[in-house]
Amino acid sequence: MNKLTIGQMARANGVSEQTLRYYDKIGLLKPVDVDKATGYRFYSIKQSARLDMIQYMQSLGMSLNDIYNQLKNCDVKLTKHVLEQKKLQIDNQIESLQHQKIALTHAVENYERYESSPPDGTIVLEFIDKRWIYSYKTDTNFYNFGIEVYEEQLRKMKEDMDSQGLRSTYFCNAGSTVSHENILSRNYVSDKLFVFVDIEHVPEKLVSSIPPNTYLSIYCNKFEMEIPYANKLLDEASLRNYTITGDYICEVIVDLPDFIENERGMFFKLQIPVKI
Repeated sequence: MNKLTIGQMARANGVSEQTLRYYDKIGLLKPVDVDKATGYRFYSIKQSARLDMIQYMQSLGMSLNDIYNQLKNCDVKLTKHVLEQKKLQIDNQIESLQHQKIALTHAVENYERYESSPPDGTIVLEFIDKRWIYSYKTDTNFYNFGIEVYEEQLRKMKEDMDSQGLRSTYFCNAGSTVSHENILSRNYVSDKLFVFVDIEHVPEKLVSSIPPNTYLSIYCNKFEMEIPYANKLLDEASLRNYTITGDYICEVIVDLPDFIENERGMFFKLQIPVKI
């Protein structure tokens, strides 16, 4: 047991010979002796304690570079500080993963909604519960132009969300609104863009709500068909003698991975709150 070959040391500690060679190369764990003639490495069983410490620190998420510095300096306070920083990093990673999981859940739900939605042009009457949004006031009426200006406005909203510290996972399925006054006169002026958010994870001051209501809705799958379909929706409300009680909402159910001439593929639902 005075000297172990690299193979014996590796087997005794459940690591590979390649790992020990790498640790030797970076100065993390050097053999006690190297045969000058053959280049064979020999280790002491006592070095297993250092290897245990290396493996333990790795299990805590520390990098080999951090481990090297800690073992070199033998500074307990510095080691504790590094571990505290690593714990904080893991906490942030956990929080990020939780948000990512929520976003994935919403994405799957939206694709399921897309799969179960009625065909393009279908009008439905439905109750929609309260929804929470983050909104951005547009500075250009994209209805006067086209999808290029719509994309420009989305870039501005994305930048605005970034400045407010909102996670990028919320930047999907962005919707738009037209004020109650404008929609009654069929004056299509884009009032604001919005994204749905989780009230639990976004500062309350940044959030507003869309109240629960009965909505007359129509499904649409082309950007250029929004206004014709919105007019069709308003005609239907008039025909049924419904009273429009709030803002017009265009909710993008899903952004589709289907790009024709680089244009965003969307399936969305146009909605007007009504009183029957």
